[in-house]
Amino acid sequence: MDQKILSLAAEKTADKLQEFLQSLKEDDLTNLLQNQAVKGKVAGALLRAIFKGSPCSEEDGTLRRHKIYTYCIQLVESGDLQKETASEIVGLLMLEAHHFPAPLLVELANEFISAVRDSSLVNGKSLELLPIILTALATKKENLAYGKGVLSGEEYKKQLINTLCSGRWDQQYVIQLTSMFKDVPLSAEEVEFVVEKALSMFSKMNLQEIPPLVYQLLVLSSKGSRKSVLEGITAFFNAVDKQHSEDQSGDELLDVVTVPSGELRHVEGTIILHIVFAIKLDYELGRELLKHLKAGQQGDSNNNLSPFSIALLLSVTRIQRFQEQVLDFLKTSVVKSFKDLQLLQGSKFLQNLVPHRAYVSTMILEVVKNSVHSWDHVTQGLVELGFLLMDSYGPKKVLDGKAIETSPNLSRMPNQHACKLGANILLETFKIHEMVRQEILEQVLNRVVTRASSPISHFLDLLSNIVMYAPLVLQSCSSKVTEAFDYLSFLPLQTVQKLLKAVQPLLKVSMSMRDSLILVLRKAMFANQLDARKSAVAGFLLLLKNFKVLGSLSSSQCSQPLSVSQVHVDVHGHYNSVANETFCLEIMDSLRRCLSQQADVRLMLYEGFYDVLRRNSQLANSVMQTLLSQLKQFYEPKPDLLPPLKLEACILAQGDKISLQEPLDYLLCCIQHCLAWYKNTVIPLQQGKEEEEEEEEEEEEEEAFYQDLDDILASITNRMIKSELEDFELDKSADFSQSTSIGIKNSICAFLVMGVCEVLIEYNFSISNFSKNTFEDILSLFMCYKKLSDILNEKAGKGKTKMANKTNDSFLSMKCVSSLLTALFRDNTQSHQESLSVLRSNNEFMRYAVNVALQKVQQLKETGHMSGPDGQNRDKVFQNLCDITRVLLWRYTSIPTSVEESGKKEKGKSISLLCLEGLQKVFSAVQQFFQPKIQQFLRALDVTDKEGEEREDADVSVTQRTAFQIRQFQRSLLNLLSGQEEDFNSKEAVLLVTVLTSLSKLLDPSSPQFLQMLSWTLKICKENSREDALFCKSLMNLLFSLHVLYKSPVTLLRDLSQDIHGHLGDIDQDIEVEKTNHFAIVNLRMAAPTVCLLVLSQAEKVLEEVDWLITKLKGQVSQDALSEEASSQAVLSNHPVEKAIIMQLGTLLTFFHELVQTALPSGSCVDTLLKDLCKMYTTLTALVRYYLQVCRSSGGIPKNMEKLVKLSGSHLTPLCYSFISYVQNKKSKSLNYTGEKKEKTAAVATAMARVLRETKPIPNLIFAIEQYEKFLIHLSKKSKVNLMQHMKLSTSRDFKIKGNILDMVLRDEGEDENEEGTASEHGEQNKEPAKKRRKK
Repeated sequence: MDQKILSLAAEKTADKLQEFLQSLKEDDLTNLLQNQAVKGKVAGALLRAIFKGSPCSEEDGTLRRHKIYTYCIQLVESGDLQKETASEIVGLLMLEAHHFPAPLLVELANEFISAVRDSSLVNGKSLELLPIILTALATKKENLAYGKGVLSGEEYKKQLINTLCSGRWDQQYVIQLTSMFKDVPLSAEEVEFVVEKALSMFSKMNLQEIPPLVYQLLVLSSKGSRKSVLEGITAFFNAVDKQHSEDQSGDELLDVVTVPSGELRHVEGTIILHIVFAIKLDYELGRELLKHLKAGQQGDSNNNLSPFSIALLLSVTRIQRFQEQVLDFLKTSVVKSFKDLQLLQGSKFLQNLVPHRAYVSTMILEVVKNSVHSWDHVTQGLVELGFLLMDSYGPKKVLDGKAIETSPNLSRMPNQHACKLGANILLETFKIHEMVRQEILEQVLNRVVTRASSPISHFLDLLSNIVMYAPLVLQSCSSKVTEAFDYLSFLPLQTVQKLLKAVQPLLKVSMSMRDSLILVLRKAMFANQLDARKSAVAGFLLLLKNFKVLGSLSSSQCSQPLSVSQVHVDVHGHYNSVANETFCLEIMDSLRRCLSQQADVRLMLYEGFYDVLRRNSQLANSVMQTLLSQLKQFYEPKPDLLPPLKLEACILAQGDKISLQEPLDYLLCCIQHCLAWYKNTVIPLQQGKEEEEEEEEEEEEEEAFYQDLDDILASITNRMIKSELEDFELDKSADFSQSTSIGIKNSICAFLVMGVCEVLIEYNFSISNFSKNTFEDILSLFMCYKKLSDILNEKAGKGKTKMANKTNDSFLSMKCVSSLLTALFRDNTQSHQESLSVLRSNNEFMRYAVNVALQKVQQLKETGHMSGPDGQNRDKVFQNLCDITRVLLWRYTSIPTSVEESGKKEKGKSISLLCLEGLQKVFSAVQQFFQPKIQQFLRALDVTDKEGEEREDADVSVTQRTAFQIRQFQRSLLNLLSGQEEDFNSKEAVLLVTVLTSLSKLLDPSSPQFLQMLSWTLKICKENSREDALFCKSLMNLLFSLHVLYKSPVTLLRDLSQDIHGHLGDIDQDIEVEKTNHFAIVNLRMAAPTVCLLVLSQAEKVLEEVDWLITKLKGQVSQDALSEEASSQAVLSNHPVEKAIIMQLGTLLTFFHELVQTALPSGSCVDTLLKDLCKMYTTLTALVRYYLQVCRSSGGIPKNMEKLVKLSGSHLTPLCYSFISYVQNKKSKSLNYTGEKKEKTAAVATAMARVLRETKPIPNLIFAIEQYEKFLIHLSKKSKVNLMQHMKLSTSRDFKIKGNILDMVLRDEGEDENEEGTASEHGEQNKEPAKKRRKK
């Protein structure tokens, strides 16, 4: 039969074939087809023949065709056929679909849809036909019956797609169904149906099946709905990530259920690759992604951003076109996030309204962590982002080698955090990804070398962390580091020191690197530039410190442990130590040559030798010998010759130019410290060992050597005491002027002598063992120092230029200062009292000791370390800081200033006041540099010695300890305030408030101690009145800084504004203002400008917070993809925030209502008030615009908003206009006054310029008011509430032509036109002519 059908089909006409097919029974054909198909023989040809003999023009043919078609579909679906046969059949069916009439196509499509809905598909092969059927249907023009109506083919296709998408899809056919739609012509609406359905299936599918589905969706997105596809994918993975992190941090039992981390990350990585690939082919998709993420950011920097979307963005940076945009977007998001965090941390009001969220910075670091799972496509983006953040937000400008922040304090914090985040990203990426290590190192070194003029400390810190993490790994990149060494002699000294310190662990691993560095340093030794030679010295000293010689003391025996950088790599065997010895002695030879170079180079050497000894004790001999031979050049050996030092030899005269050749004071200082170190560390150890005889002989030689130095120092001390100033030719009559060479020489000598005295004071104090004679020597040395410093100060005072402005750093070491202060103020040992009374009797000496301590702490605040030995060692600095603070605190609290000052009137500050100043500096330095050690610091301050209670002590919180210290200072301030007004010591009060401010930062804002502090400060402000601007300002600042962490300060501002109004009176002089005495601190003299400017700046901050909240709300509403119910929910959830905003603005309105009526003195107060009013109206306008947005979805506006508008119309706007008139009248009066004085035109011109400057904010304010009213009119129309009924239209700026005045002006022709022009610009027309007449 099959043969017959095929032979009939071969004929030209199909008539016989039709007849034959007609004659067959229904099942014959299907059975025949099944047999042929299963055998895999001529099924295709047979099918063709059957279709040829079943034309659609006849009803029978159509039905036969339909039957065969559906049967073939079942055959293909059954899975009984071979692959080739099935494909052939499907291909034929595809070709035939277009010949079907529309109703049959509808039937076929419906059969498919019900098969999908009932999950009756077996292998889904036949689904390939559905797009063809739908496409064929869409081309049919005739109307088809649907229900009771009729639809065209296109509409029917839409209806079918809708039915298909609203039905249930079996999980295994989701990908096939989605991919099927790419072959169907779809309208935008239909694409949206399909995309929504596919996205809703994500959660039901296995994780592994999602990437292919995402791929199909991305292909489909070329037809439209790009935004939905991207939003859906990111939203799904954000949710999965969130769930995953919650599961991981939650109960461990859940791990069984959840996806393993690695699998999830691999899937995410694949999907990101798919999306990036799609963006490369379709840039529109990339633009949509950026648009979607930026839109979410409008109100809140954390909306829409998540680890997944950030990783996606970073991968997109590989596409050239988007690179800059994406990095810029991430950079601004990071800074915005840090700024938001800062705003939140500084305001309890905001903390209560805005929930705490994850920040962009933590998300980015999470991406770095996740990128372990072969996310190689993300790493390049991470590296670029890290460097972008470090470059953009690193420390700015350099001045005198110090980095200066150009921006004010507040904006600095987010920038610092952003820079730090950049460094963290790079460090973590470096640790994880080997492929970018070389690049990161290269980029860091490039920046270090090329940016010599700008501060690069942040890059050097990063380099140090990288090297510390993996010195051995970096050996492969050693050529890069060696390359950087070639530039050493051109880099600033600070950079060289930090760079060498950073790469120092590498030098221990790589001999070649060490050798190349030594070559570079040797060359630099003889360079022309002084800086290059200093760099060479710094480099050599660093090498000496870090290459241990065999037999050197271990770090536990040394006074300082080795730096962390040596912990990772210390690969020294015995051989290394021996090699190190020759290596170090070689370097010492090189350094000896430096002793004939400039003073600066020698000075560096003297400052570095002590550290070298401490780290490398075997070099002691060599170092000390060098120092001794150097000292002998300037020492007078004959015991009876005065002075004992040859100062002339220290000074170099080249023609008229006089300069210092040998910093003798530093040399002595170095000798003294090395000697003390030797006595304390080496000698006790040597005495403890039983040595062999030979060694003992050697030792005797060595000890003789140290004895020698001891004798020289003792001899210098004795002779210095005997020497008069005349011996140095430095008495009162000497010339110290900086203009003559003699004067310069004398001042250099004077500083040398003063330095030597200080060094000897420390030397004698260290060997004194509390002997009375030594203390008397110390005092004599101090008197010599004092005389010289008095002479220099006196001469400096007389000279017009401040000479010797650089008060040289004191030579006393920090350790000495802390021991000296402890001895002077706290030593109660009976046997010491007699000798100590020698020093205690001299008030000048005690003041000097405290002053030096202050100088050291100031130095720490400015540079982060102190001069002198151990000044770079953080632990030692901290220890000494604790000791010094304990003494200063005891001295200040036990002997108050009032007691001390009543006794004796002296020049300069009293010791107690100096102690207080020291405490203020210490508290701020500790918070700046030792934040983690604050608990330890406060424990050290507990003066009561309770050794046994140490253990109980440990669990006392920082807040409790701080509160204890605060109470002491509060008592002192109360004592000060309880005295008479004329006895009030302003300096001390301001210092006390500053101390309280810095201590209050350590209190936890939720603790009762914090509340006590706040209520105490409020009480002080309410009850005490002092006419001292500085005190008032610092106290008010303290009050505000505490208050914002408790709640918003708007009510406080309202009360203060009433006080200011009461004191200064009203702008209308006929009105008597009743005085409200909320705060006694506000008095007539303080009200303006001090308090007025303070409250205005606070009001500005409140406005900024409100503005931030409104922007946040707008961002939430503008997510316009929200459906109706979602948006009404959003409006409901915003309710508490809206209420808070309206309350804030309402209270601020009453605050401005008071100030606008106050007769403020012209100047800064008026200017600031006008600017802040302008901000107030801008914020009100922003709120009105927000309600315009909300009105669309919810319809109305809340009642309290209506009240706010009413209040602004009655209490603020009219008063603003009268205030503007008041300001303009004041200005014109001052102009008239200037005119009356008939001074030179210059005076008039400056007055004019001032008026111009001061009236500038007025037009801005008027514009802001009018903008506000304009949007209110819009809102009134939208909300059907007449909000304008409370607004009076302003008439104060109507333009009138006054005829009589015009005539007079026209008659006045001889006047200077220029002045007329300028003044009339200010709407002063009515005043002008009167002034002119007077001038005539």
